Amino acid sequence: MQYSSIFEANSLKIIFAGTPEFAATALQALIDTDNEIIAVYTQPDRKAGRGQKLTASAVKILAQQHNLAIYQPLHFKASTEEGLAAQQELAALNADVMVVAAYGLILPQTVLDTPKYGCLNIHGSLLPRWRGAAPIQRAILTGDQETGITIMKMAAGLDTGDMMYKTLCPIQATDTSATLYEKLAAQGAMAICEVLKSEQTLQNYLDHREVQDETLTIYAQKLSKTEAKIDWTLSAIDIDRSIRAFNPWPVAFTPIDENNNLRIWNSEISSENAQNAAPGTILAINKHGVHVACGTNSSICLTSLQWPGGKALNAVQAMQANKLVIGQVLA
Repeated sequence: MQYSSIFEANSLKIIFAGTPEFAATALQALIDTDNEIIAVYTQPDRKAGRGQKLTASAVKILAQQHNLAIYQPLHFKASTEEGLAAQQELAALNADVMVVAAYGLILPQTVLDTPKYGCLNIHGSLLPRWRGAAPIQRAILTGDQETGITIMKMAAGLDTGDMMYKTLCPIQATDTSATLYEKLAAQGAMAICEVLKSEQTLQNYLDHREVQDETLTIYAQKLSKTEAKIDWTLSAIDIDRSIRAFNPWPVAFTPIDENNNLRIWNSEISSENAQNAAPGTILAINKHGVHVACGTNSSICLTSLQWPGGKALNAVQAMQANKLVIGQVLA
């Protein structure tokens, strides 16, 4: 989608800082406007994949495609020569504003104050709810009915900045973190373009920004692999939420022996009768999936499963694999 048609004549000099695909979506939207991207900051290349090859971030790849200046400092700590140099390098760019989206580095107050209008963050929640590292996943896991994007003026605290602009995004019963991530990436791109229509528009949003209500704050703690282990004593609704929240990482799982786990990528609530069945008991296996008893006499249908060393299988493929049997109890 092209965004330039919604822009006014005057443009802004923007530094963009981000790393994953979520950020790249916003960067592309800004590239398509009349504003000038004078520099792109992203995390240093990391080793990834089985070959552990150095891999550029999604933001770096996009920036290279558009011949944008790229900076990859390790940090901005003034206590080190390297960090101080990074601060001075950024200041020399003389930017109007810095846009930050899932960058992954802590920005000290000196950096936040460097651009003319400061630093704006694209955050994937309706602040002050779900500050922190995993707002999309925690919203699904908790059963929130909606989420959204908050554009805020960054402050030194973790997602504590004043709120400038919000969008709403309903959370569907079928949403995984992956699908919600894509929706919010698109909303984040539109939202930052709205705020940066022009220098006057930016100033207007800054003038009317709203302080966050600290009494409504909830922290979105970083995900861990251990919490992705399914607790079959929970209700089917809670387990379904966790499966969707942990897709695509760290992926929900249940042990099938001492050394191996069955990964579960997707699910839906089942209508199979779980009365008097122990939680974790396989009630049925059919073309719809593997139906398992859960707590509170509820049941869930596992619709995408992955055995160790194999690919994820859909419901029909899982049935044909004959690796699970009715009556088997999952740990």
